[in-house]
Amino acid sequence: MARFLLPVFWVLHQSAANGLKVLYPCGMHDAPLPSSQHSHAGLSPLSEATLHRRREHVFLIFAGIFLGSLTMLNILGITYFINLVIHVPVVGWDIPMPLAIGVLPYPITFLCTDFISELYGRRRANWVVFTGFLLNLWVILVLWVGGLLPGFAEVDPVTGMPPVPEWDANKAAFGETGWTFFQVRTLAFGAVAASMAAYLFAQFIDVQVFHFWKRLTNGRHLWLRNNGSTLISQLVDTVAVILITHFYAHALPVDDQEALWPQLATFIAAGYVFKMVSAMVDTVPFYVGSHWLTRYLRLPPATHAPHPGAAAAVEAGVG
Repeated sequence: MARFLLPVFWVLHQSAANGLKVLYPCGMHDAPLPSSQHSHAGLSPLSEATLHRRREHVFLIFAGIFLGSLTMLNILGITYFINLVIHVPVVGWDIPMPLAIGVLPYPITFLCTDFISELYGRRRANWVVFTGFLLNLWVILVLWVGGLLPGFAEVDPVTGMPPVPEWDANKAAFGETGWTFFQVRTLAFGAVAASMAAYLFAQFIDVQVFHFWKRLTNGRHLWLRNNGSTLISQLVDTVAVILITHFYAHALPVDDQEALWPQLATFIAAGYVFKMVSAMVDTVPFYVGSHWLTRYLRLPPATHAPHPGAAAAVEAGVG
């Protein structure tokens, strides 16, 4: 574990040493309050304190939603699979849509990183991604330590599980033995192991592709960088998660009597279609939100010269 964590902390240390101090609030490490603000028609200039407070609060909201969603999907992850079936009446087709419960909050994480990239720049977006990666490790550590500590019920040395809860008619509830925790713990280990590499690749691809399209279009075509970055990164994530979940965690509800790869393809297609539709739907709130927040935070529009994007003022000294 120490050998695995060392490169991560080395990268974080080197990033901090190279001047990535934008995460620290005012008063720490002599980070100045931001003074650069764009003049928008109909909006009066803000004081430096108000400008700083607005930019920090908006950032914390997006980062909090991102990290909270990430924690939720890693704990719930593959504890439950939704078996949706879409019926096409004209041709009489029944299209299966099996989805892990952890997929549901996942698209919001990409919307949050797109907002952070658009408003605060690549450096802050990358820091949020690194923080999410470390949060994965923290969740695993807590679950691992919790399983090592003694409980009230005996743990079967063969299965590594306490007794299955039995129904208590008097309490109208199952008598908890710790079995629920160990089951969630086992599935969470599988979910985090499956998503760790996929998460890193997908989130960094999302940020890099976002800024690639932004440079290529000179800040225009917001829909292209929002959808293009998200769709590519989510394809990478979906394929990796499904394959690792099956071959490593053995958690997919597959039928052993049926051919394997068509079933895996169904899981991949269902997950990707869900994420693709979500990415298309979030274009409207991303457009509206970016336009309103650019004015609220007094940032220049993405196409405003000379800087290449609306995040330059924030990257230059949001604190």
